[in-house]
Amino acid sequence: MTAKVSRPSGIILLVGLVMTLAALSTPARVDAQKKKAADGVRSEMIVSTDWLAKHLSDKNVVVIHVAGERKSFDDGHIPGARFLSTKEILITRNGVSNELPAVSDLQKTFEKLGIGDTGRVIIYGDNSGLLAARVFYTLDYLGHAGRAALLDGGIEKWKTEKREVSKVADGFQTATFTPRVSPSVIVEMARVRDLSWQSLSIPAPGVSLIDARPTANYTGDDAGGLQRPGHIPGAVSIYWMQNLVSSENPAMKPVTELKKMYSEAGLKPGDLVVTYCRTGMQASHAYFTAKYLGYNVTMYDGSMSEWVTSEANEVIKGKDRK
Repeated sequence: MTAKVSRPSGIILLVGLVMTLAALSTPARVDAQKKKAADGVRSEMIVSTDWLAKHLSDKNVVVIHVAGERKSFDDGHIPGARFLSTKEILITRNGVSNELPAVSDLQKTFEKLGIGDTGRVIIYGDNSGLLAARVFYTLDYLGHAGRAALLDGGIEKWKTEKREVSKVADGFQTATFTPRVSPSVIVEMARVRDLSWQSLSIPAPGVSLIDARPTANYTGDDAGGLQRPGHIPGAVSIYWMQNLVSSENPAMKPVTELKKMYSEAGLKPGDLVVTYCRTGMQASHAYFTAKYLGYNVTMYDGSMSEWVTSEANEVIKGKDRK
């Protein structure tokens, strides 16, 4: 969910949504979606610690350390990294937290970070890569994710390998950042309704809805702060942490394991994948992973916090579909 100036109006049918997503691969937009490997994996979305160590001094590489508080950065960061506060990329709108700010505000934020229209942007941060995935999603919304990547394993892996860390904030110049907004990376509540889930919680053909929260939140056994616990009809449960080796080692699992997990959850190649959680944070990592694996993907940023506010929206408790 974004500022009104950025949202397309009206209820868009599933076919229209899929067509809009397909338009992301036009020549005018440099997008990772055009660069799939033979197995569909967008491998350029992740870089290793070895790669970063070799390219840390490259002038066309900007490294971002994202965290809720600056102390995380001051206590030790990758040399040359620039601090990004989550307060710069998340706001509360209509009672729903963790929403995207206005495009103009995001533009100013990235310009202050010295992120221009060219070069690579490597992201890592707190919360086992969760915040880094949110920055990636934000850049995708602004049309710049094709040159962004997450540091696999984050600073945790960097430190485990005894690589250099710094407590000094290096100076850098601002840059000109041009937003190229891609509204189709966001799906609104009206569009989620329009995906026409059928009886017995069967979703519309060609659509897979991922609930990225812990399983207990999905089933409703743990309300997770919601007045109506449970999940959106037709959703499958893939807790975002399942994409990682562990919280202590927040590297992505091998592609073969991830593909098997997503396939067993019911996702099929070519599906339109819609991710959500409670407020759009955990869904950002699910979005990143689904895109990394080659799926066409969008995210319901309002997620369950918005969904449950309308009595017209059904909420399912217990397990749904396999």
